[in-house]
Amino acid sequence: MNSVVINKEDLRYNINKIKEYANSDLPDDNGNKVKIIAVVKANGYGLGIVELTKFLIDNGIDFFAVSTIEEALTLRNAGIKEKILMLSSTSIENDVRILINNDIILSIGSKEAAEIADKIGQELNKKIKVHIKIDTGFGRYGFVYNKREEMLLTLMNSKNLKIEGTFTHFSNAYYDDKITKIQFDRFIDCIETLKMNNIETGMLHVCNTSAFIKFPKMHLNAVRIGSAFTGRISFTNTMGLKKIGYLKSNVAEIKELPTGFNVGYSNTYTTKKNTKVAIIPCGYMNGVNMNSGKDMFRFIDKLRYLSNDFKSLFKKQKLYVTINNQKCEILGRVGTYHVTVDITGKNVKIGDEVIFNSSIKYVDSSVRREWK
Repeated sequence: MNSVVINKEDLRYNINKIKEYANSDLPDDNGNKVKIIAVVKANGYGLGIVELTKFLIDNGIDFFAVSTIEEALTLRNAGIKEKILMLSSTSIENDVRILINNDIILSIGSKEAAEIADKIGQELNKKIKVHIKIDTGFGRYGFVYNKREEMLLTLMNSKNLKIEGTFTHFSNAYYDDKITKIQFDRFIDCIETLKMNNIETGMLHVCNTSAFIKFPKMHLNAVRIGSAFTGRISFTNTMGLKKIGYLKSNVAEIKELPTGFNVGYSNTYTTKKNTKVAIIPCGYMNGVNMNSGKDMFRFIDKLRYLSNDFKSLFKKQKLYVTINNQKCEILGRVGTYHVTVDITGKNVKIGDEVIFNSSIKYVDSSVRREWK
């Protein structure tokens, strides 16, 4: 049976490293340390959203963030009562009502979103807990930073909102220090404008994982940590975080293929000699050969992608699995639920464990998570 294996002690190690780094900051004027907001979107970055959240709670984390209503409801339905922030702003009234009814903190990033939440707050005769989102250069959710008058008027007219935080999201803190600094300055300018107009801003948070590690002076009151828990980050790992989770399967069949035999869809591979192969019941629907999107890399990385894509027209990229500490090449295209692996001359038998070098974030949620 396929599964994602998670080492609890390694995960606990990462949590403690992150807490130590956050606690190294000086307390704010009220004596408060930097708050860790654990982002558990994308099925807990592949670890399992409920299992990861409960493990984080057991290790001292008590504030969470998600990206979808489904994620928020999954946590509530699992009995998790801690604070949950919905990172995405929405003006869809039914969605807002569902979030409020489940005690989810709203993100307000537009006049329309504020009006809907304010209206529901008036109906319920209660203050709706919200964080204000400011778009400082991402182009998604949030009040655009240079349209401050609209933001001010909206918040001044919202009588039933309780602002518990204000935040932004960096577009490329992985690599682009210059634009990150620009976004940070835009955010701080907006905060000063809000404060000058007597609008409560609550806790301030701008740092995702990469900014948390790279820019300690930007920690403010809170930081949003996601991929750092898994140790799978998109830049140099200076904190010594351990990589958490790997995809495993087992050898289901072994057979001999003759010379000149096609392997996989589209006949992209043909054996050059008699070849002994293992069939592994694990494919791209399980996350094999699925990687991070191309939108998060530097210009030079994009050029490399284009170059590699061009080269792939003439030279097939080789993929490997590990069986009994032996590196074995995947032959042909990765199938939906299967791969064929060359085990010629290797010590492999049916039932042996197979380890894939895959990003667990893209492993389907139906695959069992095995915590050890």
